[in-house]
Amino acid sequence: MLKKYRFFILTMLTISLVAVVSFYSVLTPEKKLPIYQPSMVKFQLVDSTIQHVKRFHKISDFKLVNQNNNIVTNDFYDGKIYVADFFFTTCPGICPIMKENMIDLQNEFIYDDQIMLLSHTVTPEIDSVSVLKDYSIENGVLDSKWNLVTGDKKQIYNLARKSYLVAEDIESELKYDMIHTENFVLIDPLRRIRGFYDGTNDDSIDKLIEDIYLLKQEF
Repeated sequence: MLKKYRFFILTMLTISLVAVVSFYSVLTPEKKLPIYQPSMVKFQLVDSTIQHVKRFHKISDFKLVNQNNNIVTNDFYDGKIYVADFFFTTCPGICPIMKENMIDLQNEFIYDDQIMLLSHTVTPEIDSVSVLKDYSIENGVLDSKWNLVTGDKKQIYNLARKSYLVAEDIESELKYDMIHTENFVLIDPLRRIRGFYDGTNDDSIDKLIEDIYLLKQEF
């Protein structure tokens, strides 16, 4: 008798299993990264003019120059996921560690054209194109993957404080001076901030890599 209904029983069990899995999938929300707004970030890192902003924050348009003396604008990153940071070539403190972790990111995604890197110097008066070029060669920067950019100091200051939200203002005789942080910023193809990560911490870099793969699923 059991043999007679074996196929029917197996079929019903399969249907039931599929139903349970489907029901669980519906009830379990898809994991997505948050979309960061200025109001969600430590206020010291955000320009006072946008600290209240709770919606629609995006990276502003920019026009800078990279290590190959090529113009780099936001159009270059259209449709891309990228990681941005701020540094300077003569930095003796956190920058060397950040650089090594950026190299690790470069190597992790070296064959993935959707993932890019962008490093802004905070001392453009020192980090000229030729200085950035020497730095890039010395550190094995892949030009097609990673732009090191310099340019107008006011623009870089505004990007750090009003777009990427990663620098503290300082009192100085020089205009647009700032203290850059160790933060790496994950940007999605719609120019929105999807995460902040400690560029000097291995565990945080591992989380960044995990989140990049998660973000790729979304786009």
